[in-house]
Amino acid sequence: MNDFVKVCSTNDLVKNAGVAALVDGVQVALFYIDEEVFALDNFDPVGKAYVMSRGMIGDLKGELMVAAPLQKQHYNLKTGVCMDIEGLSIPTYPAKIENDQVFVSC
Repeated sequence: MNDFVKVCSTNDLVKNAGVAALVDGVQVALFYIDEEVFALDNFDPVGKAYVMSRGMIGDLKGELMVAAPLQKQHYNLKTGVCMDIEGLSIPTYPAKIENDQVFVSC
């Protein structure tokens, strides 16, 4: 794992939605929910496209999740585990907010 990289300010994020960012050559989907940021790979392994940042977020069985925009699989925002297909997951990355700046480690 690399060191944390400053990606953007919290003002660049959309509350309760996703945005894409390029972090150390990796396309990352950032989700800003309740003053916390979640980072996972932007690649949808089922739809085979870099679109996860466009997914709808919500709560499924008490877990924060994002629904892939193409085939609608649900992925846990904290772990990246697919909630619909056993054994499938998306890489997640450590993310933090310090002084309104967003940092991610890929």
